[in-house]
Amino acid sequence: MSLRAELLAPAGSFLSAKAAVNAGADAVYMGGRRFGARAYAVSASSGEEDMLMEAIEYCHLFSVKVYMTLNILFKDFELKELFSYLKPYYEAELDGVIVQDLGAASVIRRDFPDLKLHASTQLAITGPEGVLLAKRLGFSRAVLARELSLEEIRRIHERVELELEVFVHGAMCYSYSGACFMSSLLGGRSGNRGRCAGPCRLCYETGGKKAFYLSMKDMETLNLLPELLSAGAYSLKIEGRMKSPLYTAGVVSVYRKYLDLALSGRDFSIEEGDREILREMYDRGGVSNYLKKRNGPEMLSLSERAFRAERAEISEPIRENYLKRERTLPLSADFYASPGERASLSLTLLSGESEEIEEIRILKETEEIAEAAEERALLPREVEEKLKSCGGSGFRLEKLSLRMEGALFLPISSIKRLRREAFSELRRAILEKRRRRTGEAGQGEARGQEPESRSG
Repeated sequence: MSLRAELLAPAGSFLSAKAAVNAGADAVYMGGRRFGARAYAVSASSGEEDMLMEAIEYCHLFSVKVYMTLNILFKDFELKELFSYLKPYYEAELDGVIVQDLGAASVIRRDFPDLKLHASTQLAITGPEGVLLAKRLGFSRAVLARELSLEEIRRIHERVELELEVFVHGAMCYSYSGACFMSSLLGGRSGNRGRCAGPCRLCYETGGKKAFYLSMKDMETLNLLPELLSAGAYSLKIEGRMKSPLYTAGVVSVYRKYLDLALSGRDFSIEEGDREILREMYDRGGVSNYLKKRNGPEMLSLSERAFRAERAEISEPIRENYLKRERTLPLSADFYASPGERASLSLTLLSGESEEIEEIRILKETEEIAEAAEERALLPREVEEKLKSCGGSGFRLEKLSLRMEGALFLPISSIKRLRREAFSELRRAILEKRRRRTGEAGQGEARGQEPESRSG
């Protein structure tokens, strides 16, 4: 099956972004402090800490894309603030923005013309006409409504040449996303402003009987991945920005395994143990989807989800493999020291996931000059131990060459500082390869021009 696909993971915090990268996501979507449809996510309430910028830097080390959620309906005064809000993320090489408001899309297209726009599922795009309109308005991708069938996705793909993103796992709304006003009417908290209170998850009474009449079962499409790819879905999106890093890691790891299997064209079957992982991560009381069925009572989770203790035999391997272990890039290093000279450390990436990263090499020297040893000489094993101590850096040394001429003395603290500075410089070099400059972007704002349209 000669198909391409992207596994897109949710990140409501920096820890969730790391979990997604470690578990094998190709891209993550995440909100900043403002303008996202999950106003209560950690990333939107983190004080001075900019989790999105931190996530962009971390993800880009491993060639994982980051999409920013700007998927609310904007007020007019907010559109005037959009350029200054988005500019630092744009310069950090944000890979795309997910947008609902067409006025906001117009502003972004004007001020950041090379930044990719994704039409949010909040636009409730359900047919080829909606995708065609999104394409004409400058969107490079349409996030389709969850309520579509496989045949409807296929029909859109055949009629419109545009990237299609579909939800494959997670919560389903009782109404179309972006078209539900229940939370706004009942509690003054609008889902179109990122503040949905989830009234469809509450217990209601009719005919003297209480039940969760509006609460949908969660989506799972693991067994339908080959058909989704064949139908034309490109980006496979996991829902759950409000859920934990454990959820992100567990669900992403399972879908990574079966997406790779589906892309390989080999015999496709699901192991029951992997379904158990998905149930352990979150279980509202059964699973469903619209890909091969329509409305029906079997799609609702009428009874309250019973509390159950965590099954450590399932959750602990997820924690160990994806939350506690750091993903790292492999390096080769050459250390050289000689009396009367500054010691040097050269770092080269052994392999990378993009050609531009593979070419990066840096050289760093100590401030101190190595001296001839008068008493105890510096031992090669001491140097090796300090240089291989890479914890938390995002790198690991797989090859190390030591050249130490004669008996010499150099403080251990100098070697540790050399390692830290070399790693930091290499990290900056990798990220700098991806950074843009604003250039002509924002000139319309600078001239005080009005956006082409307003919304909200």
